Amino acid sequence: MPANLIASGFHTFHKVGDIFVAHVDLSPNEKREKNAISWLDEQDLARCARYCYDRPKREFVLCRATLRYILCSRLGFENKSLSFGTLEHGKPFGLVDGKVAPVSFNVSHSGKHGLIAIGPQGMLGVDVEERTTRVDIDSLIETVYGPNEQAEFELLGESDKRHLFFKLWTLKESLIKALGTGFTLDPARFEIPRSIRRDEKTDYFRFPHLPNTSWKLENLENDKFAAALAYEQN
Repeated sequence: MPANLIASGFHTFHKVGDIFVAHVDLSPNEKREKNAISWLDEQDLARCARYCYDRPKREFVLCRATLRYILCSRLGFENKSLSFGTLEHGKPFGLVDGKVAPVSFNVSHSGKHGLIAIGPQGMLGVDVEERTTRVDIDSLIETVYGPNEQAEFELLGESDKRHLFFKLWTLKESLIKALGTGFTLDPARFEIPRSIRRDEKTDYFRFPHLPNTSWKLENLENDKFAAALAYEQN
């Protein structure tokens, strides 16, 4: 299972403390995809077989193989020892020879871009979204954003509104993914700090229903996509 093709398909996108975020190139590439499949175990291959369309299958295969490569490289074990379990709401965790791995990770992908966040044990979440024009943002703004957030959208033109929509969406998604509850938590129940809604790149956050836990939020957007990272503060 040559590792050079896996290594050539990602690069360090962001690093903060012990947390590492990799960007994975999800462009179609038959040679890379064939190599990536060779890194998957039976459980991964069974999941892969359930995809009906090429794009989501490619996104899963390349991201899962890259995740395996990074975890094996950083923790010093062989790929055959690694498997994955899931929590109640579907958030995955790593197992090494059947024992919980001493690492936390989260994966997101959109279009040609995948992000993998890896850190020491603790809750973290990452999200990436291409700013597609196919999304009807006006209908979604009313359902996923709080009153102060909605008021800011009303002041913006179409281009700025779309940019803010995806920025806030990735920030909310990263928090929800870090918490691990999925969308059992209504995203309209909490608002992104005002400082990040404007120009700041980082700030701290507490869920209204979990005031004792502090999270660090980071806006990782660039000109190609919106992205965000959220991680628990000790």
